[in-house]
Amino acid sequence: MPIPNDFLTPSRMSAKERALSQIQRWIIDGTLQPKEQLIDADLAGALGVSRTPIREALLLLEAQGLVEVHPGKATRVSSIEKDDILKMYPVLATLHALAAELTTSLILPEQIEQLKALNAQFAESINNNDPYQAMEFDEQFHNLIVEISDNMHISSFSSSLQIHIRRFKYVFLKQQETDTYNSVEEHTAIIEAMEKHDVAKASKIMKQNLLRPMNELYTLI
Repeated sequence: MPIPNDFLTPSRMSAKERALSQIQRWIIDGTLQPKEQLIDADLAGALGVSRTPIREALLLLEAQGLVEVHPGKATRVSSIEKDDILKMYPVLATLHALAAELTTSLILPEQIEQLKALNAQFAESINNNDPYQAMEFDEQFHNLIVEISDNMHISSFSSSLQIHIRRFKYVFLKQQETDTYNSVEEHTAIIEAMEKHDVAKASKIMKQNLLRPMNELYTLI
């Protein structure tokens, strides 16, 4: 189980939160591969914590569906199946299209500026060849729209799906930059539609923004 030693340790986190955040990131970015065995003693040593917060973090990751914990047996990273892409993305696309509809009617000028800033940071991360940071800004863009929509059910279901979609999305963001620039342009079009209070267009482009990478990912994997 190769564990890097050059990662940044988040500050102001409990040992369990730090372990959860880092192991989750390693699973998402492929450092820890599907079906790979997770050894709590090795993880504890790498993260500089005791084995207790590691075990607590692994239980939370099991609840998220990212690891499989078998008491008395090996704990492993959950596998991912190619067809899961076709099951998860359409659901998320529908949720975010609805969020875009609701947000277009509610969004304030200062929130428009926040979306523009996040999209600019997204583009910059792509230029800097930093796929994980690009994914973070992409999600922040979408999450802000979900937040403004003021619908707790969209937010809850979206968060659950995104945990798993992140593993596939990371594969997409590591591909050629020309692929991901389409997302930057779509984000710009979504913002413009919201500025004009064009509900139908904002919803349509939002759905496209998620279904397009779904199709490209399915071809890549």
